[in-house]
Amino acid sequence: MSLFSKLLGNAGVADSAELNKDYGFLMAEGEAIEIGFKLFRDVFIFTNKRLILVDKQGITGSKVEYMSVAYKSISRFSITTAGHLDLDAELNIWVSGEATASISKKFNKQVNIYDLQKILAQHVL
Repeated sequence: MSLFSKLLGNAGVADSAELNKDYGFLMAEGEAIEIGFKLFRDVFIFTNKRLILVDKQGITGSKVEYMSVAYKSISRFSITTAGHLDLDAELNIWVSGEATASISKKFNKQVNIYDLQKILAQHVL
């Protein structure tokens, strides 16, 4: 992922082995990482059971928030593909009870947004 893309807030695909090494302790029995994305220090991981959002806070990143979103609580989602002049694709997720998109992420052009949509569709629908 290029520095320019990172500065714009666009996430890229993270290495699964690295995600398992760094976040395997969060996994429940029988849970496996399907795909993950990294933006500077923040990470979001799609497992076979839930979505995990990792938010490293502060200058040192020693304070970390781990938010789990069960797929059954996702009421709808949308993707917006990158165009010819656009630098990013977008994902919006609505959690039950929320009127506006509660999770919104941007991805660089190297991310196949359709693969991400398939994973969500398999678990949410």
